[in-house]
Amino acid sequence: MNVVATILDILKYVLPALIVLVATSVIVNKFLISENKRKQMAIFQDAQDITLRLRLQAYERMVLFIERISPRHLITRVYDPTMTVRDLQVAMTLSIRTEYEHNMSQQIYVSKNVWETVKNVKEQELNMINRVSQTLNPDAHASELHARILEMISKTDAELPTDVALQIINAEVITVMQYGSF
Repeated sequence: MNVVATILDILKYVLPALIVLVATSVIVNKFLISENKRKQMAIFQDAQDITLRLRLQAYERMVLFIERISPRHLITRVYDPTMTVRDLQVAMTLSIRTEYEHNMSQQIYVSKNVWETVKNVKEQELNMINRVSQTLNPDAHASELHARILEMISKTDAELPTDVALQIINAEVITVMQYGSF
């Protein structure tokens, strides 16, 4: 009986300690899992914030690109009074291509729709410049090309490709800002 009493005495102290140990380990384990999930969510949120900032910067660059290749802005930026039609045509096409190449990396941050729109606008602007240039004497003064392009723009009833592209980009930015994705 002495052994049984001793065992009972030991169990009287050990059993509550074991229960407290198990309960504590369960609570600590749940806390650590919860804390780990909270940290993962914080990291995920930080990554989304960074990605959102990068995407918005990409949209800004797309808008800037579209504005810079808009004929009104492009001509005034590259026009030189000493140029010929051919010189102005080359300067404008080179400027558009250079701007495009400079912004190509932004396609990873914008939707396929926006990127395709940007590419199409670039091609339309290049085609328009080349088409109008072909109707003029290449050695004529650049002011003829300048005037013809501005006349073409002012006489068109349809929206300019650059204006349509800006509307598409703006609509997508609003969607991204509201929902965080495209």
